[in-house]
Amino acid sequence: MNYREESLKKHYEWKGKTEVKVRVPVSCREELSLAYTPGVAEPCMAIHEDTDRSFDLTRRWNTVPVITDGTAVLGLGDIGPEAGMPVMEGKCALFKEFGNVDAYPLCIKSKDTEEIIKTIKLLSGSFGGINLEDISAPRCFEIENRLKDELDIPVFHDDQHGTAIVTAAALLNALKIVKKSIGTLQVVINGAGAAGIAIAKFLLSMGVRDVTLCASRGIICEGDTSVNPAQQEIAKVTNRRLLKGKLADAMKGADVFIGVSVANCVTKEMVKSMAHDAIVFTCANPVPEISRADAVAAGARVVGTGSSEHPNQINNVLVFPGLFRGALDVRASTINFDMFLAAAYGIASCVSDEELSPDYILPYAYDKRAHAAVAKAVAEAAVKSGVAKIK
Repeated sequence: MNYREESLKKHYEWKGKTEVKVRVPVSCREELSLAYTPGVAEPCMAIHEDTDRSFDLTRRWNTVPVITDGTAVLGLGDIGPEAGMPVMEGKCALFKEFGNVDAYPLCIKSKDTEEIIKTIKLLSGSFGGINLEDISAPRCFEIENRLKDELDIPVFHDDQHGTAIVTAAALLNALKIVKKSIGTLQVVINGAGAAGIAIAKFLLSMGVRDVTLCASRGIICEGDTSVNPAQQEIAKVTNRRLLKGKLADAMKGADVFIGVSVANCVTKEMVKSMAHDAIVFTCANPVPEISRADAVAAGARVVGTGSSEHPNQINNVLVFPGLFRGALDVRASTINFDMFLAAAYGIASCVSDEELSPDYILPYAYDKRAHAAVAKAVAEAAVKSGVAKIK
């Protein structure tokens, strides 16, 4: 099947992937009076007295917007907010199918950081959490950080943290196969945008000591003022061996390669230069950094990709539906590192030791056990870390 051509046909047929359905009866005078006027005045005034009651008296408790400005859409780049709608609708469908979360696409026609922050803050009273999507770096870092500081509901940038969580889950299980410990790894990440920086931070927080981050011009080094501020900041805690050069130089002797970059930037020779039993995650879409076949032929023991056409798809859909389900269920005020870590271990736990193999390190994206495991783990972590408002 040509998925792109068939998908275009289906989108003309579907005319949207989600819809609004009424949850209450309104077919007679009494029902209408309860759902709407005059009866609705009473819950309105209850919320007026205490806005937190909006979580109990409206659908706010289960509602999340999927917000983009269309500047970094699914490997397509800056295509604009309207063109980003099919992706945002798709995310909303996955939220509902795998987390039973009511999600709505909101595509903002602005690239101005302050305008985007203000818009989301003004709308935040309608939602139980905020999911940011496909906003280009480095603006996405400030937008997320500001919103987390200024709102009392969970704010999550899926391109950063969703990618980091599912990559970490894949790594946890891959390490069982190659029998290496997380503290001894040499990890190379190619791609120093939102995803690459988030992965680096998360792996360091999990105990990886040696992470080297590469951008299009090569290895990122501390003190290099030619890179953006976010890359300058991450350079302070990565590449502690002070390597210089290109991606090929960084990959020599590395245990793990993680690509969140561009197609065909890795050669078989580069994989051959890695350590024995190398782990290679090539997540560029639609064309990976190196094909799975070439990576395996070059000696990689475990290979994951961003594609559903191959084993070990490293897919954010394993993260966000369950993560928000868990956060919303306990009315978390934020999503913190403990919840990220719980989600990663929750995903990894869905592949038993008996099932684990080089071709099966992650549950499938449509495996509802995984989403339930993430939701449970995240809710428990929120309670334990003190950010849950209900238990």
